[in-house]
Amino acid sequence: MDWGTELWDQFEVLERHTQWGLDLLDRYVKFVKERTEVEQAYAKQLRSLVKKYLPKRPAKDDPESKFSQQQSFVQILQEVNDFAGQRELVAENLSVRVCLELTKYSQEMKQERKMHFQEGRRAQQQLENGFKQLENSKRKFERDCREAEKAAQTAERLDQDINATKADVEKAKQQAHLRSHMAEESKNEYAAQLQRFNRDQAHFYFSQMPQIFDKLQDMDERRATRLGAGYGLLSEAELEVVPIIAKCLEGMKVAANAVDPKNDSQVLIELHKSGFARPGDVEFEDFSQPMNRAPSDSSLGTPSEGRPELRGPGRIRTKRWPFGKKNKPRPPPLSPLGGPVPSALPNGPPSPRSGRDPLAILSEISKSVKPRLASFRSLRGSRGTVVTEDFSHLPPEQQRKRLQQQLEERSRELQKEVDQREALKKMKDVYEKTPQMGDPASLEPQIAETLSNIERLKLDVQKYEAWLAEAESRVLSNRGDSLSRHARPPDPPASAPPDSSSNSGSQDTKESSEEPPSEESQDTPIYTEFDEDFEEEPTSPIGHCVAIYHFEGSSEGTISMAEGEDLSLMEEDKGDGWTRVRRKEGGEGYVPTSYLRVTLN
Repeated sequence: MDWGTELWDQFEVLERHTQWGLDLLDRYVKFVKERTEVEQAYAKQLRSLVKKYLPKRPAKDDPESKFSQQQSFVQILQEVNDFAGQRELVAENLSVRVCLELTKYSQEMKQERKMHFQEGRRAQQQLENGFKQLENSKRKFERDCREAEKAAQTAERLDQDINATKADVEKAKQQAHLRSHMAEESKNEYAAQLQRFNRDQAHFYFSQMPQIFDKLQDMDERRATRLGAGYGLLSEAELEVVPIIAKCLEGMKVAANAVDPKNDSQVLIELHKSGFARPGDVEFEDFSQPMNRAPSDSSLGTPSEGRPELRGPGRIRTKRWPFGKKNKPRPPPLSPLGGPVPSALPNGPPSPRSGRDPLAILSEISKSVKPRLASFRSLRGSRGTVVTEDFSHLPPEQQRKRLQQQLEERSRELQKEVDQREALKKMKDVYEKTPQMGDPASLEPQIAETLSNIERLKLDVQKYEAWLAEAESRVLSNRGDSLSRHARPPDPPASAPPDSSSNSGSQDTKESSEEPPSEESQDTPIYTEFDEDFEEEPTSPIGHCVAIYHFEGSSEGTISMAEGEDLSLMEEDKGDGWTRVRRKEGGEGYVPTSYLRVTLN
């Protein structure tokens, strides 16, 4: 079945149908073009959305990036960004494979269709011209036949008219013969023209136009085939990105399953753990017992033999009495840079043997050791804290982590410099063996610079190791203090003043006022407030330590030590930068905490 046979007389129908096919092709190209614009706009909006919600700070500077929730969210954003890239790829494939190619093909089809229909119209025009010539020859033959018949009738009438002359009769017969001859020529011409037209018409309807229609049919079928392929490209462009989109969706699912609440809780602890010890209990201050001035120094000394225990049950005596014989003056506190902090009292606390009033000394010590309630505001620190090299402005735990990071960075840099030095040495050896390759002296500046960097980094490593050891010991100390306070039951409040009957007897009122209160009736004596911080000296070390640097103990209360010397730890750093140690050869004193590597028992 072809158009040339079945649709030989449907020239206009075929013209409309082929035009409709080309219009459909153009409409599909336009649709794909707009679809491409939609995909591009969609991808652009997705990328803008991802950019809007991505973290602005680098991951190494953003503490929130360590949480699995944040990491999963960033992973989802990256997958969405990849998904947007696949949408852009779809738009690009549709634009190249469909829009450009089909647009070019449509132009070719239009040119081909135009050529075929021009050929068909020329054939029609030729047939119409042949038909007009046939009609003209037919009309001429008809006219000549009528004139010949009329001339024959005129000649016959004159021949029968007796009044007509012979000349008129001969003239009429010649005219009739001429007209008859012309009619015969017109007849032959008409017959020839008719034969020619029939031949042209048969060629037009059975050969020429069917060929044109078949070409149009082939063109239209090729156009339809190409259009169907264009329909397939629309789905193929999607199918090509389906595996990658599936991976993006799978990545989102993996990111969703990667959220670990327990790990996030641990990360929060690691990020913000301060390492401070928990605040101790607030001591009870008994204002019901007035402080009586003693007549002599002996009344302010250690408790009398009749009062061996003035503290209530559960108390542990870990510190020295301020007026004991073994009490040594503590050096002034150290600044973050290692030097002593200026003090209003350059010689430290006065000796109990000075001529000052013991009650005034008691009042000063009581004020200095009065327990204070720690608050969260004091643990947070202030915004105006000066950042120091040893990170002492940070809480102990955070200081330890930052020091550990700095130590690892310095160690990596040191290893890098060592490797570079070895490489330079090898290169220098090669240059010495083969001078053609280079001058060994040209490497000396680089080797010297590398050695300088190595020395500097070694000092930095030692410095950070010392600071790290100090920070770790402080963290362990705070942790131990916190645990010990947590395990100890709270101190019972002071009991009410005793009954008059409990202390009555043969003694008078003055004697009873000078007699120390009994253990049952009074748990907090007059010097309990500062007795917490100045108790008996521990008899055994609480740890050992190693001197990292040499120290000359020139001031009062300090002791000298050599680098690498093993020492016994007698008292931890109280926050002023000094630690009390004992040498193996004998002798105790204070040394800077930052000069030690401390290990607690």
